[in-house]
Amino acid sequence: MAIKPILRMGDPRLLQASEPVRDFGTPELLALIADMEDTMRAAHGAGLAAPQIGVLSRLVIFGGGPTARYPDADAVPYTVLVNPKLKALRGGTESEWEGCLSVPGMRGLVPRYRRLRYRGFDPWGRPIDRTVEGFHARVVQHEVDHLDGVLYPTRIKDLRKFGFIEELFPGQSLRDD
Repeated sequence: MAIKPILRMGDPRLLQASEPVRDFGTPELLALIADMEDTMRAAHGAGLAAPQIGVLSRLVIFGGGPTARYPDADAVPYTVLVNPKLKALRGGTESEWEGCLSVPGMRGLVPRYRRLRYRGFDPWGRPIDRTVEGFHARVVQHEVDHLDGVLYPTRIKDLRKFGFIEELFPGQSLRDD
């Protein structure tokens, strides 16, 4: 469909809570998902939330194999998740480096739950219910945060572990397009 501009940190829309999707399978919802897919792929992202393109709806997409931004990540099944709900499971938290298409050129060490269960719906209103861990769990938490107006830098515990990619990882080919 179309590659949309990605809102960047500082845009007040990224700090707003999103509204639940009420109608499934509509041409408008399917067009929004297609725009999000095109935008995420063009930006080499691991996920994208509707608010990142200025639409305050509880909709995220994520998945794929390792990307230029996350070359060592495990493959995550491509998922369209509508009206998600998360539940942390036993296993505690772990801190890993994250980036965000809305915070280009930067990375931060972010604590997240290692394991979680997520539920929601696909674009046609069919239920999704998965228990996941590792990178998959991290991506889901990151994207769902966007639906609540939360950007990853607010989760960083030690701001000495937040900065520009080139400064944090000199000589590495991590990139944010």
